[in-house]
Amino acid sequence: MAQKRAMPSEKRIVMARVVAERWLTSHVHPEHRLTVYYVGPRDGKGIPNLMRSLRDAKIKLGSDVTPIPDLGIEEAFDNITLWSADNEAMKRLAAWFEKHGYETTGAW
Repeated sequence: MAQKRAMPSEKRIVMARVVAERWLTSHVHPEHRLTVYYVGPRDGKGIPNLMRSLRDAKIKLGSDVTPIPDLGIEEAFDNITLWSADNEAMKRLAAWFEKHGYETTGAW
């Protein structure tokens, strides 16, 4: 004979949601993305290493673009996607790429 399982109480469900909400609000932060496409004569072979050096504060790209310590980098075949919590820094980085002839999605 099969036994019926007791349903979790509503109080436990509400408590679990409160704990999950508390954890999410403390660990989640805004993220701004930028995709740079390699088109035309721009092959972009050195761009990922250049971005890693920028993140690690080994280089500086002009006077506007300063190191971005939380810069995330994802390489693909024909583009590179960058992300950071600093929206203004991402906008300056997008402007730098566009100035140098790359197509971007803009920082969003």
